[in-house]
Amino acid sequence: MAHYRIALAGNPNTGKSTLFNSLTGMRQHTGNWAGKTVARAEGSYDFDGNAYTLIDLPGTYSLFTNSADEEVARDYIIFDKPDVTVVVLDATSLERNMNLALQVMEMTPKVVLCINLIDEARKLGISIDAGKLASKLGVPVLKISARKKEGIQELLKVIQEIAIGELLPSPMQITYNDEIESRIKAIEPEIKRLIGDQYPSRWVAVRLIEGDDSIWTAMESKAMSERTKEWIIHEPANIRA
Repeated sequence: MAHYRIALAGNPNTGKSTLFNSLTGMRQHTGNWAGKTVARAEGSYDFDGNAYTLIDLPGTYSLFTNSADEEVARDYIIFDKPDVTVVVLDATSLERNMNLALQVMEMTPKVVLCINLIDEARKLGISIDAGKLASKLGVPVLKISARKKEGIQELLKVIQEIAIGELLPSPMQITYNDEIESRIKAIEPEIKRLIGDQYPSRWVAVRLIEGDDSIWTAMESKAMSERTKEWIIHEPANIRA
């Protein structure tokens, strides 16, 4: 049985926690993220012979690290690299929710957009063409109602297809104005030289251009942590004694 890690991201009040509870049932536990006072919820489920750990990231409107919640969500996607990130969107406020979805799509290609509350959207006369959205954005888009368990099996199937590598999304690349694109073109090669393919160099370039130096600090801290871990694992036995 293979094991995969799935991250749930989304704005507050999109029904993300309802989906988390629907998938994991009683197989979940809560705590805090390491070094943070931010609550962490983690659960598990099985599907088609494989095991999945589901991590419910803090509800955020963006990943610009203006708060501890945003920092936790950003760092998990970038540094822990879940096998799939499911972005939960509110079908009744889709445009407002797309900001976070587009940010996640810049960070990882392994994305599913999950349009929740589709039953509420129908009551309001809102019609959403998931196929057209998927074609435009380059990632799977599914419509569900977590509360009514509508569309859940289809969602689980797509998550598995991405996790095992059968489906390879190709997210649309966001194009910025000419000035920003010029600056990205100028600094991205140097960023790529320094960090290789470990992190998305274009996304890092955009964050630095926007003045978010915290991402570089976080990457340096992560690198130091990994080097320390390597040293501890491989240090001579006599030093341990």
